[in-house]
Parts: sequence; structure tokens; C-alpha cells
Amino acid sequence: MSETLEGLVVKANSGDKKALEKILVEIQDLVYNLSIKMLLFREDANDATQEILIKIVTHLSTFNHQSQFKTWVYRIATNYLLTQKGKKSKEYSVSFDEYANQIDAGLSDNVNYTQNEGEIALLEKEVMFGCTQGLLLCLNEEDRMIYIMSVVLEFNSTEASKILDITPENFRKKLSRSKTKIKNFMSNKCGLVNKNNPCRCKRKIDFLIDNKIMNPNNLMEEKYYHRTIDFTDKIGDLQKTMAIYQTAPKMPAPDTILKEMKKALRLN
Repeated sequence: MSETLEGLVVKANSGDKKALEKILVEIQDLVYNLSIKMLLFREDANDATQEILIKIVTHLSTFNHQSQFKTWVYRIATNYLLTQKGKKSKEYSVSFDEYANQIDAGLSDNVNYTQNEGEIALLEKEVMFGCTQGLLLCLNEEDRMIYIMSVVLEFNSTEASKILDITPENFRKKLSRSKTKIKNFMSNKCGLVNKNNPCRCKRKIDFLIDNKIMNPNNLMEEKYYHRTIDFTDKIGDLQKTMAIYQTAPKMPAPDTILKEMKKALRLN
């Protein structure tokens, strides 16, 4: 039977470096995925993940075992991400109206970059992920985190409110507001949510590549998209919007993060 994280914490706090390394291995993906969903850009997510892991290690002795260790990790991660804005994510944060104008720009009926259907399908997924995650940057930091915790990570209001240190009622109120903003935007712009809208992920491929917003040589791998979208006319726009966000890829943290942490903590 594998050892619990809580048991590893006890050992790590007693000076066991192997236990500390196992903790980092177990939580790095959790921290990285929250960071990239909050900040969008991999450079920002990498930096944030390292900083959060350092905070976790340096404050490990303060974990009081009154909650699950991962809940405590999420609390530290969310506190950091709500106060420390990524450089690129801050630069690309715009209003909903400004983002609507960006969505309308550069729609093309053809994909000139490639004729390979498999590559086009992967590029479409990359566009969908980038577009929907970019839309979250239109929300303020707290509302964005609340939306991610509920819709993307699927925490219930009791769990998420404890992590964010707000009341469940306040969490639900803010979540409802964010859901409405995102749903209204996608209902008016996204062709996946409303087939009458002209925007399609495929139609944005060339524009995003030509303007160096998307790098076709640095795409997320197909295997990280853990759900597929299968919409019917029977579900509403809110359910479609949430389903799109729930297809967001879950990716492993880059190997360089653990290597840097082990080096800094002298775990080698």
C-alpha cells in the first residue's frame, strides 16, 4: 500500500529528503495545471509553479493535519496566484468587448498552413483551448479562480470555499456571476456553443499562426485532452460552455521544474 501524502509530510518534516522529493513529485502536476489555467501562458505557469512549490516546502512544518494535504497545497497555490500576476497573462488581459473584437479578426475559410487533417484537428483543439482560456483573462483574478475551481476542476462550493477562505454562499454568488458572463459571451461568439455564430476554431488557425499567437511546433499533445465534446441540441448554452472548459487538457509539469527544485533543495 502506497504511503499517504500526510505520512510523507511527517517524514519530510523530520529531515527525510526522499520523502520531500516524493511530495514534490505528487503535487507538481496539481500546482502546474492550476497555474496554467489561471495564467494561460506556459512561461508564467512554469515560474508560478516553482514559486508555489518553494512556498510549500518552506512552510511544510506549518501543515497541521486538520485537512487533507492537497487541500492545503491548493490553498497556498490559490493565494499565490491571486496576488502574483504572470507577466504575459497581465499583458493579454482585456475587457470582454476587446476580446470580442479579437475573436472577429482574421477568420478564414481555408487553412493554408497545412492540409493534413490530423494536424488540423490538433490545431483546432489548440485554438479552442487558447481561446477559452484567454476568455477567462477577461474576468478579475478572484472570479477567474472561482470559475476554474468549480467548472474546470469541479470542486463543490464547500470544498472550494474552504480553499479560498470565503463563505460557500459568497462562492456560489460569485460563481453564478462569472458563469453568466462567460456563457453570454460564448453564446454570442462561439460557434461550438451556438452554431449560428460565424467563429470556428478551424477558421482562426492561420491568423493565430501568422501573428505568432500560436506556435504550431509547440502544441499540447493529443493525449492530454481528457474529454471529447459531443453536443446535442437538447442541452443549453450554459451546459455547452461548461463542457468546453471541462475538456481542458491536464498536463504534466515540465521536467525542468522538478530538476530545478531538487537542485535548489539539494535533493540530488
